[in-house]
Amino acid sequence: MHRAISYLVILWAGLWPAVSNAQSDLLILQKKGKEIRTYTIGMPINMRSVYDQWFEGQITDMRHDSVFVNGIGFHYKEIAAIRIGHGNFSNSVLSAGMMVSGAGIFILGAVNGLYRGDKSKDWYTTSGLITGAALLVVGYLLTRTRASVYTIGSRNALNYLVLGADKKAPARN
Repeated sequence: MHRAISYLVILWAGLWPAVSNAQSDLLILQKKGKEIRTYTIGMPINMRSVYDQWFEGQITDMRHDSVFVNGIGFHYKEIAAIRIGHGNFSNSVLSAGMMVSGAGIFILGAVNGLYRGDKSKDWYTTSGLITGAALLVVGYLLTRTRASVYTIGSRNALNYLVLGADKKAPARN
């Protein structure tokens, strides 16, 4: 019994490299020579092509300097920009709450002024106007930080790194 198990282990160890996949290629986004993000098969990507179309999806394959997003192939030089989302508390929940609060200050001032029968010029105080406007503006500015767009050019670079064996390409001498 032990001999049969050891033969199976040796057979498995010998055949494993033949049936397993090698490492996949990498797509590296750099800003001023520093790595921002590395993409490989299975990762989500949001990119703009040189034809000015945005594509969002999962990288399904990478081979021969091409990136396949949801099965659609692109040469990596056809990628003009990459958008990276930053979904955190400050630019999602906090920003929405600030804008709702700022609008609430203006609505509440108008409702109270109508209820009391005041003239429209007396509905708001100076501090109420400043506070409401500041909440609206800062909340809007925080929503603008939800994503960074890296346009490929002089500051940002996109490099394709071949790691896997290129079995379909002709042998190079």
